[in-house]
Order: sequence, then C-alpha cells, then structure tokens
Amino acid sequence: MSAAIAGGSGYVERGPRERLAPRFAFHSGCLLFWFLKPVLPHDVSARLRNPVGVFDSGVGGLTVLAALRRALPGTDFVYLADTARVPYGRKPPEMVQAFAGQIARFLVSLGVRGIVVACNTASATALPQLCSSVPVPVWGVIDPGVEAARRQTRTGRVGVIGTAATIVSGAYQRKLEALGLTVWARACPMFVHLVEDGLSSSPEAELLARHYLSSHPDFDTLVLGCTHYPVLRDVIAAAVGDSVSLVSSADVTAEQLSSAFNGDPASGGRVVHFVTGDAAAYFHTAGFLGGVDGEVYHLDVAEFPAP
Repeated sequence: MSAAIAGGSGYVERGPRERLAPRFAFHSGCLLFWFLKPVLPHDVSARLRNPVGVFDSGVGGLTVLAALRRALPGTDFVYLADTARVPYGRKPPEMVQAFAGQIARFLVSLGVRGIVVACNTASATALPQLCSSVPVPVWGVIDPGVEAARRQTRTGRVGVIGTAATIVSGAYQRKLEALGLTVWARACPMFVHLVEDGLSSSPEAELLARHYLSSHPDFDTLVLGCTHYPVLRDVIAAAVGDSVSLVSSADVTAEQLSSAFNGDPASGGRVVHFVTGDAAAYFHTAGFLGGVDGEVYHLDVAEFPAP
C-alpha cells in the first residue's frame, strides 16, 4: 500500500507546536511503526508546489478529490478531513461557518492557490463568507451538482438528497427551480454515519435507503447532495430503481478547476492529508473508497489559525 500515516494515537511533545510524530504504515498486512523528526504542517506543505486545498467533514470529499486528480493529474493537493467534528449536517449553520473559516485560513496559511469546499453542508451554509474572506478562489459543490442534474434530466423532474442542513438551507432547491425544474428533496442524515463507519454495503445501509427513498415521487434524476453519498451509490440505486439516474458534483467540480487552472505548469501530483480526528481510523474508512494515496497527518483543531 502506497499510503503512510503520520499521527494516530499520541504525539511526543517537543516544545510549543513541535512534536515527534509517530508514523504508521501498512506493508504486506503488517503494521509498521517508527518515529520521525518533529513535524509541523508547514514543513509538510513546503514539499508541495502550488497546491490546491480541499476539505470536507470526513472521507466523503475523497470522491471529489479523486475526480480532481483525474482532471489535474499533475497538481499537488492538500486534503483536510475534519473528522473530529463530523458530521456537519446536524450542526447549526453558524457553527459550520466557523469550522469552514478555520479550515480555509489554515489552508491559506499553507500557500494553497485555491480551495474546494468538498462538502455540501459547508458549501450551502458557508460559501459566500469564504469567498469574501479568503484571498484565493473558492469553489463549492452545490452549483456543480445542479449543473450535473441539468445535463442529465430529460423530464425536468429531479430529486435531491443530502444532510439535514443542506436540505433545510434550500440551496439545491432554489437553484434547480430557477432552471424551471420540478424538485423533490429529502434529508438522509444517517447516510454519513454509514459511510464513516464503513457500512456502505451492509444490510443496514439497504434498509435505511429503502426507508428514506422507497416512497419518492416520479423523477428521472437524483442528485447525491452530499459527498459521502456516492459511496452508497449501489444501495441508493437499488432503492430508487433503474429508471433514475444518480448524479453528483465531483466531475463538474473537476471540470471547473481544470478550466480555471488550464495551462498551469504541472508539479508532482502529490497529496498530503491532514485529519483532525484519529488518523488510523481515517485510513481505515478511506479504504472503502479505494484507499489513501499520500501521507496522512493528524492535526489538532487547536492548531487552526485564530480569526
């Protein structure tokens, strides 16, 4: 396995903001362990060239990161998973806005040239504030999801599923209705937990998908309005039937960034992951999405820059 994990259970303190980081790696089914020199976030990011920042509350944004890397194979990325505070979907908008602001400032401090908010909840509640408060371009995933639905629907009837915060915000509904589409929306708050707990193909996932979706009205396109939901594509497809096309924001988001950075010199195509929760758990859960390519470092939320 190409990925290595730095972080996990316990750092050895070496002074203010300087820590001897234990690293874990999996090799031939064995867990290896050794100590590294003190690691600081800026030491890690210094190895990257003009990276793009991407963040989500957990592993769901890896679906967006994968599409970005396909579209921009020579671009370096910094991915931040705020797993210590997942899920965002049940939290008040003001709290999500505060979290998103902290993360954006952290990414800017690492020298990113743009930020992708790979979280529908944060895109729905915090995108305007981020666009006006950080000095680099910011992309959300709501508009790309709307564009994906517009391209796909033939009947003009579209469904949207997402977290409670995303659905209550009405962000998708307003934009889709502005295009003249008929929209049905439903919050599916427990889906995020299924993905984060590695239960995306379980009987529990199938049961919950039927509970949320078996009584849906007639539509031909369903927007997966949370970046965790593509992991549940098979069970969602089974619940809505073969006549419904499932779309998400990842590919259109990647198109937008590819256009924005067209002609930029390629770097190494490297990825560094920062995780606010347990790094080993993140590595394990990400395995259900195809694994992690790149190093993964634990980052305490106390290290985010102050407003």
